[in-house]
Amino acid sequence: QVQLVESGGGLVQAGGALRLSCAASGSIFSINAMGWYRQAPGKQRDLVATISSRSRTNYADSVKGRFTISMDNAKNTVYLQMNSLKPEDTAVYYCVADDVVHGILYEYWGQGTQVTVSS
Repeated sequence: QVQLVESGGGLVQAGGALRLSCAASGSIFSINAMGWYRQAPGKQRDLVATISSRSRTNYADSVKGRFTISMDNAKNTVYLQMNSLKPEDTAVYYCVADDVVHGILYEYWGQGTQVTVSS
């Protein structure tokens, strides 16, 4: 099993910044990719950004130019630097990790961390 522990959420004013962290631990074999999703009240969970172990990144259009995802492979930790935050960024942010074990992909999710952006 792999455990994901998120940190860094909180309350910030519009235009401000936050940095989320997510550390993977446990029976990790080979992390293939990590990323962040978010879910606002009454809405579906949507992709924010992902990063592969080879540093290939993918962003939702709504966060391009404002958010930056990075990963420390040695620490199995992914970060999300969020700048120029908007009230519409308010959501619970979930970390996800893909662990490949003998060619089989296992997906793990964190518990989520609340990000609230006030106007």
